Amino acid sequence: MTDGATQGQINEGNGIPPAAAGGSPETADVPPAIAPPSSPLDPPPPNRSVDGAEPLLGPRLPPAHGTPTTLTAIAYGPDQWQEQVIDQPDAALALAQAHPVCWLDVQGLGTPGVLADLAKTFDLHPVMLDEVLDIPHRPTVSLYGDQALIIMQMVRPAPQGYGLLTQQVSFILQPQRLISFQEEKTWDCFEPVRDRIRHRLGLLRDQDMPFLAHSLIDSVVDSFFPVLEVYGEHLTALETEAVTIPSRQTLQKIHILRREMLSLRRSLWPQRAVLNTLIRDGSGFLGPEVRLYLQDSYDHLIQVVDMMETYREVASSLMDMYLSSVSNRMNEVMKLLTVISTIFIPLTFIAGVYGMNFDPTVSPWNMPELTWRWGYPACLGGMAAIAAGLVLFFWRQGWFENFAEPPRGE
Repeated sequence: MTDGATQGQINEGNGIPPAAAGGSPETADVPPAIAPPSSPLDPPPPNRSVDGAEPLLGPRLPPAHGTPTTLTAIAYGPDQWQEQVIDQPDAALALAQAHPVCWLDVQGLGTPGVLADLAKTFDLHPVMLDEVLDIPHRPTVSLYGDQALIIMQMVRPAPQGYGLLTQQVSFILQPQRLISFQEEKTWDCFEPVRDRIRHRLGLLRDQDMPFLAHSLIDSVVDSFFPVLEVYGEHLTALETEAVTIPSRQTLQKIHILRREMLSLRRSLWPQRAVLNTLIRDGSGFLGPEVRLYLQDSYDHLIQVVDMMETYREVASSLMDMYLSSVSNRMNEVMKLLTVISTIFIPLTFIAGVYGMNFDPTVSPWNMPELTWRWGYPACLGGMAAIAAGLVLFFWRQGWFENFAEPPRGE
């Protein structure tokens, strides 16, 4: 059995999902210091008290995701909107009751008390909140009564050099309310949606909550395009470097880029199943009109997947290109050494012959040219002529056309 929702499937929540039902009370009391590590693909462990009351929010939060929680409520309608940073979830509930649509943005998951109050105020399913706090969690869609949970990954390129920054974002959909959970408050991809609400751009202010959900999901999908653009620039630069000045640094950059592309692929593929699930089975809480907009987002995601697969193939070919460039440089070096050796072989032969030290006074056949007045200059001249002849021969054969000082890598 899997957890509350698996890839490409919505499960009706009726209390405790199969993954939670299979746990034992002892598992819930295991502190995080001795809890076994979990894989992103494994179902989340149960995080409930023995009597099934409230989830144990404190032990569930890992230290790496301990950013203090900030609540920002954006409530709007066709004629008005209100944005407010709030301290207590009750204020968000009041805004939600006074406006047609309310978006509560929860940034940071490091304040268990605020999250517990939020769960009580908005009547969140305990297992749903467990899935939100399970980081990292595979992108998925879950349905708990009249509440829906969507977990996705948003990305952005690292500020400098290579790297990919990922952040888990969760959406809880309720009638006329949407609650988003982010790991951190330093960055997200939702600013265009906020601007559309503030400045009444497009039709977002005239629509209901499902249209807001689509806008946020579409922003998550669009966040992959800048990342792919940066990777495209890196691939172009690496391709030039691999051809012109291949070095050990080039090989390291290729390995880093391939690893980053693999990480990007792991973030993309499950989200394609999430959108496919929403389009196929999400009419109950999104509506048929929003499903048409989600189809457009799905097409964008398919385009991102195609670009990513293309870049992965290019990154794989960069390794062959690097090895080919290194081999060509080695061939050029061996060619140059061969030319030099070929030129000096006859010169070495001549020098070896006249180094045998036969005495010309003993026999007239013992190197009589050693007694010539111009014997030594004639020998040097003959050696220079042989060398010049060989150089001319190699030049006419085209062996010197590609000779150049190999540039040194940075």
